[in-house]
This record gives sequence, structure tokens and C-alpha cells, in this order.
Amino acid sequence: MAESNNGRFLRALRRQPVDRTPVWIMRQAGRYLPEYRAIREQAGNFMALCKTPELACEATLQPLRRFPLDAAILFSDILTVPDAMGLGLSVVEHHGPRFEKTVRSAADLRRLGRIDPCSDLAYVLDAVRLIKRELDGRAPLIGFAGSPWTTAAYMIEGVSGTDFRRGKKLLYQEPALAGKLLRLLADVISDYLAAQAEAGADAVMVFDSWGGALSAPMYQEFSLRYMERVVATLKETCPDTPVILFTRGGGVWLERIAACGCAAVGADWSVDLGEARKRLQGKVAIQGNLDPAALYSEPRIIREQVARTLASYGPGPGHVFNLGHGIQPDVEPDHVAAMVNAVHELSAPYHA
Repeated sequence: MAESNNGRFLRALRRQPVDRTPVWIMRQAGRYLPEYRAIREQAGNFMALCKTPELACEATLQPLRRFPLDAAILFSDILTVPDAMGLGLSVVEHHGPRFEKTVRSAADLRRLGRIDPCSDLAYVLDAVRLIKRELDGRAPLIGFAGSPWTTAAYMIEGVSGTDFRRGKKLLYQEPALAGKLLRLLADVISDYLAAQAEAGADAVMVFDSWGGALSAPMYQEFSLRYMERVVATLKETCPDTPVILFTRGGGVWLERIAACGCAAVGADWSVDLGEARKRLQGKVAIQGNLDPAALYSEPRIIREQVARTLASYGPGPGHVFNLGHGIQPDVEPDHVAAMVNAVHELSAPYHA
């Protein structure tokens, strides 16, 4: 008997046997879907969409209506945390996020405080509870947050699409100040993810989108160190909630990431899954890692690339199929369907 969508993803995170490799897509709720663009227009702007639980719920559920995905991921943004801390987030179409205020000095940091997610981010938790009710056990829900370093990088720069020179300068020139900011963010993010789990998230993911921009020693000191702090806290506060850590560009550090105590490590498309599996020796699950650009190809090619990715990981449990990063907004939904269907069909022999 085929396993339910609700069980497959969570069993894979725990490296337990499954009937097929589970699949979900980073940024699966988003601009590539016409129905998403419709509710974005209804909301008026991105932040209004994030802050309206009913609309965030709808955005979360839309991709599951189209595709037989094995998990839902909360529709939100990693920058809701610094917004709640008082930096004033806006998202400008075609330009990305911007903050009214930045954190570049000790005086800036003194103006920040440890927020209470139950009040300051209540709209997110309301959305989690609503989504869980609407899912009604059909699929598990993934909550998420940015990593301390990635969140700090945006707070320091104030905009997206930079080379993070200000953030890196702070790490080199004022490491004590950077550490104080990162400790605060690690604690806030731990509280936030624990609150999402308490509200109903079945697993949580930490997106370290800009960890790969750091040198090896700086990554260890200023990114991984604080993700370890988050994982350690979550293992105390919600020990039954699996944690996925994903550092884009972090393939050389997979062993160190896995040693944090997470349930799964995300791998981008630069990593060979078979080699990653050998390196990690079954200690954690692996999530990934089809190149998002493959979805621009015709369905026949997508199917071939899915087959190659599955073969790279090989037989047995512990693999969650995903892209190596988020889906691009101009991908055809039919191409997503081709990928999801290929994963479910072609992965069955690997779990026989």
C-alpha cells in the first residue's frame, strides 16, 4: 500500500523506510503560480499578504492543490524577524526587501531587543494554526526562519542583492559587536521556531542563504556557531520537531553542518548526492538537490535530471528530494508537475 503524503516526508527526515522519495520545493508557494499572483494582487503588497493569516494560508495550500507534494511550507519570509524587531521591512517589486533602519553600530544594536514571537509575530503563528487546520492531516507543515548570519546580513546592509561588504566588514573589524548581534538573533530565532512548532509546524528549516559568502573560518565562527546554538535550543524546547539546516554554497562544510545535531542537511546543486551520502555516513538525512534551472527544460529532460539525482543518492531511506535552491518565478507550473510526478514514479524502485 502506498504511504500517505503525511508520513513520507517525516519518515525520510528520520531516515526511516519509505515507499517513495518525498518531494517538496523551496519557494513552492510563490510567483510561478498564477493563483499566487492573483492573491498577491488582492493583498496589495507582499507584506500585507504575509501579515494576513487567511491569505498566507491560501498561498501555502495553493501548490498542494496542483501537485502531489509531500509537505507544505509556511508562506512567510525570513525577514519578518527583523521587521518585528523594529527595522521596518518593505518589499519593493523587482527590487526585493528594504529596511527603513539598519544595524551597523553598537548604538543601533542597543535599540534592538529580544521579541516575543507570540505577540510580535502573532500573525505568523495564527497562519500556522490555520494552515494545520486546513491541511487536516493531508501533509506535514514545515516552518522556517533565516539563520542568524543571513538575517544579520540583511539587517546590516538594509537591502538585498549586495555583496555583503558591510556585514563582512563588521565581522572582521568588530567581531565582538557582531557576536552580540548574532547571539541575540540566535535566541530570537530559536524562540520563533519553537513557537511555530508549538503552533503546529511538524518540522522546521533554517535557511542560511548567505553562509556560502563567507570564508571557511568566518563561516565556522559567525554562521555555523550560531546555527548550532539554535539547534541546541530547539532540541531542548521541542525535541520531537526535526530541524533541517541549509547553507547555500556550503557543500564543503556538510560534515560540520551535520554535526550540529540537525535531522537533515540541505545540499545545493553543486554537491554530488552520492558523495555527500558517503561523507555523512547516514548520520543525517539529505535534502536536495536538482538545479532549479533544470525546470526550464522540457518535461523529458526534467525527467532525466530527476532520474540522475535519484540515482546519485541511491537506494534506501534518508533522502528528501528538493531543488538546490528556490524555484524561479518564471518556471512553468507544468514543468513542476513533471518533476514531482517523476520523483514519485522513478524513486519507487529505490525503496523496494
